Amino acid sequence: MVEIKSNKHSKWQTAYHIVWIPKYRKPVLKGKIEERLKELIFEIADEYGFDILALEIMPDHIHLFVSAPPKYAPATLVKLFKGITARKLFKEFPELKKQFRKGHLWTPSYYLGTAGNVSADIIKRYIEECQGK
Repeated sequence: MVEIKSNKHSKWQTAYHIVWIPKYRKPVLKGKIEERLKELIFEIADEYGFDILALEIMPDHIHLFVSAPPKYAPATLVKLFKGITARKLFKEFPELKKQFRKGHLWTPSYYLGTAGNVSADIIKRYIEECQGK
């Protein structure tokens, strides 16, 4: 269940299921890259005040279930996660530049779904089942 959050000006109960993939669906998200990507996603969430409800990184795609204050449009969330992670991964793993010659780690497309209380549990369970928990 997604809990109700609040700040000085608003209360919210949001949950977004975001899925995105590397260009050409290359299975590069493994090993040290996967570990660092996970760290980066949590760092971004911490910096912007987002709550990671579930995260699954597969070699060729990412499932992120996140709650964010309403001042962030859903497309902005995607832009932040994709932009910051791509920039830092390219810097820290120069070998990625050889595989993605045009300088784009992620495809421009993504999936974004919203979840209410009932479906939030289902989405979280689905992502956890992908992890084998």
